[in-house]
Formats: sequence, C-alpha cells, structure tokens
Amino acid sequence: MSEPKRLHPITAVLNAIKTLKELIIPFFAFVVFGSKGGGIFSIIGGIVVLVLILVAGIFSWLRYTYRIEEGELRIEYGLFVRKKRYIPFERIQSLDLSEGIFHRPFGLVKVKVETAGASGTIDGAEATLTAISKAEAAMIQEVLQKVKTLGVEDIEKLDEIQEPKEQILYKISPRELLILASTSGGVGVVISAVIAFITQFDELIPYKTVFHELEEFVASGVLFVSLIVFIGFLLAWIISVIWMMIKYTDFTLKRVENDLIITRGLLEKRQITVPLGRIQGIRISENILRQPFGYSSIYIESAGGSAANAESASVNILPLIKKARISRLIEDHIDGYDLDIQTTPAPKRALKRYIFRGWLVVIPIAIILIFFFKLWGALSLLLLPLSAFWSYLEYKDAGWSQQGNQLTLSYRTFVKHTVFMQKHKIQTLALKESFFQRKENLASIEATLMSGLGGAGGRVTDLEEKDVELMYKWFSRESEKAQS
Repeated sequence: MSEPKRLHPITAVLNAIKTLKELIIPFFAFVVFGSKGGGIFSIIGGIVVLVLILVAGIFSWLRYTYRIEEGELRIEYGLFVRKKRYIPFERIQSLDLSEGIFHRPFGLVKVKVETAGASGTIDGAEATLTAISKAEAAMIQEVLQKVKTLGVEDIEKLDEIQEPKEQILYKISPRELLILASTSGGVGVVISAVIAFITQFDELIPYKTVFHELEEFVASGVLFVSLIVFIGFLLAWIISVIWMMIKYTDFTLKRVENDLIITRGLLEKRQITVPLGRIQGIRISENILRQPFGYSSIYIESAGGSAANAESASVNILPLIKKARISRLIEDHIDGYDLDIQTTPAPKRALKRYIFRGWLVVIPIAIILIFFFKLWGALSLLLLPLSAFWSYLEYKDAGWSQQGNQLTLSYRTFVKHTVFMQKHKIQTLALKESFFQRKENLASIEATLMSGLGGAGGRVTDLEEKDVELMYKWFSRESEKAQS
C-alpha cells in the first residue's frame, strides 16, 4: 500500500465532537449566560461557532492522509502548515484498537500507534488513525507482526511469513463478570463523578435554597434521611455494576507471538496490545470484598502510558481470577517472575505504629464532629475501633521478599497490592528511616518502576531495619561489584 489514503469521512464529525468536548464549558457558558444580555445574537453566535467547528473538522479530515511505504507508516496532516510524520515499523511497540458508538455502524476502528518514545505525549500515542476500516487495521497489524518476526530489512519477503499463532489464555465467564462488577467498589467513582458534574454549574443551581430545603429535610427524621441515603448509595452501586459489565463484556486475553492482546467492551470495543518486552513488573491486587473468596486482579506495569492514557501504563490483564491459578497462567508466558512465594511480614512491634498513624487522622475528625454536633457527633468515636481494625489489616498485609533477581513488596492502601519486580527493571530503591523508626530499629522501603509519567512500584512501612538494609545492598552497585 503506497498510495495515500484518507480516513473515513466520519472522522470529520469525530474531530468536531472532540473540539466541542474540549470547549463545552466555555461554549455552554457563552450560550446560556450570553443570552441574558445578547438575546438572539448569542444564540446565532453559538450556531456560528458550531458551524466553524464542523468546517474545521472537515478540513482536518481532508488534509490527513496515511500510507505504508518502505517499512514506514507515513502520515501527512495540517490545516495551514503541512506536517509529515514517518514512523518506522521497527519503532512501533503496539497498536491499540477501539470501536466507539460512531465507529461500529460503519465497521470502523480507531487505531493508536504507540512507540517507545510516545509516553511523554499528551495521549501516549505517536499517531492516531481516528477511523479506518477493520480490514485496513488488520492489514496494518499483520504487517507490524511480520516486521517484528522478519525484520524490516527483509520487508519484501513479508508475504512468505505464515500467520502468527494465537493462544487464548483467559476469557471471562458470565459468572466472573457479575462478581467483578458487583465487587468493583465503583460506587465512590460514580458519586464523585456526580458531585464533580454538579459543581460545574454553581451559577445555575440555587445552592442556598437547596441547602435550606436540605436542613428542613434532615429535621424531618433521621430514619427517613438514612433511608434516602441508602437508596442513593444503592442506585450508585447499580450504576457502577452496569458500567463495569459494559466495560468488561467479552474480556479476552490472548498471546500472539511476543505480545499480550486484550479485547473487551460492549458499547466501545477495545483492543490493547502489551509487548512482552515492555513489561516492567507484575501487580496482584485484592480488594477487601474479593480477598476472602480468593479472587484477585492482575496488572502489568508497562513502559508506556501518559497522563491522558494511564491505562496503557498499568494494564489490567486479568480482571478477576482465583489466586491459585495466577502462578501457572503468568509464569508460563512471562519469563523471570516467581509469583508463588511467601513474604516476610512486618515485625510485631510495628503494629502499634500502624494503629497510631490511623488514629492521627481519625481523632481530629472525631473532635470536630463532637464539637459541632454534640451527642450525635459522639458517634464518630466508633471510627476509632474501625480505624484500628483497618490499621491491623495494613500491618498484616505488609511484607517483602528477595529471591535471586526478584524483589517482592506487599502492602495495603484501600486494596492489598503485591508487586513483583526484577532488579534490572527497578528505577529507584529508597530506604527511609525517621527518628521514631530509628528508636524501634524500623525502616521503610520504596521501589519505583518505569510506568507511565509518574512511575509505579510499591512502598512498605515499618519493616525490620536490617531487612531494609539487606534489600538496599542487594540493589546497590556495591553488591554487583562484590559479586564480580
């Protein structure tokens, strides 16, 4: 394919929608608040802006072409200044495909081209083909896979290479999908999203009147208010369950040559490719609802991603799996990791420090609530045993292990995480010791992997000081010199 090709015409609409989405709040404010002073002129101005955005989208589509030539994906674009971007296939790490609601009626996909140096870009992609046919996307994927196998030097022999073999490693069942969705903990996300949306319209919503009505509502009865709050959380939970089921429908993990490929989604079908060579570490996550039943989620920390596309950096390759199945499934396909190990726990004398840190947060809150709400505020004292219980869980889940070239750290935030890291993939290893820790012969360890813009890894607090020093020496260059 050497002739320049355009994207599908629906790209013009998608470009316009993207621009409008970026300008939605100022545009909405212009139409709504501008109409108070300008009347019909503000509405006409809003229509003119919409037309201009659509026209710009059409011209952007007309000026964007792509082709494959001499082992490169060549893209030319630009409204006023013509730009050219040539991406050698040997630099391309992966192609991520997605089908939105505008793509599916026309049999189209969106293709994001990711390279080793694209993690610093806005969306984590070297280039994006907004809307091309599935056949075109499959052809580009095939060329990429064959170039990886043969090398770009023998590109004229691509037709001689057989189709790469696919091996399905995992496919989510309806039962697992239901368990995943109902235990995802997405209620907080839904509530946060609603609050964030409402606060965008503080000029339109009469908050003083709302708060006054809320005071009278609360005064009508604690039981009734509690029932309404319960119903609100129940609705948020139902919404989160539906959303997770839509997001993870038909989740499939397969291996194609040296790539792990994930496909998932109902409304928006996505395909995410993770080259095995870009894997920086493995993370097992167990939330408090799944942990008692032996279920976990597995994430791959990959050398990629961006602020706008963090999912490409920390990729959920197994959203729900029995912990007993993890070792066999992962170790057979990702070399260099031993997931079936026992970690050394934090010492018993560290428990009081975990509880004390929890109470440092809870006690000021309880004092404030008691001061303002008197008797009802005294109920906040129940937070003390709850905090102590959670601190005990944090203490119980803290641990470490170092075997050969692998470092394993186990810790809990809201979720228990166990991170497996190879020595040569660790970017930094920091030993931290406060004055109070030194008195107890305790120290903290923090390891960072290259993943996305902020990195990944783990931090374990209040381990034995000698154990932390042992890990630090294992990682330091002095230990390498001693071995050599």
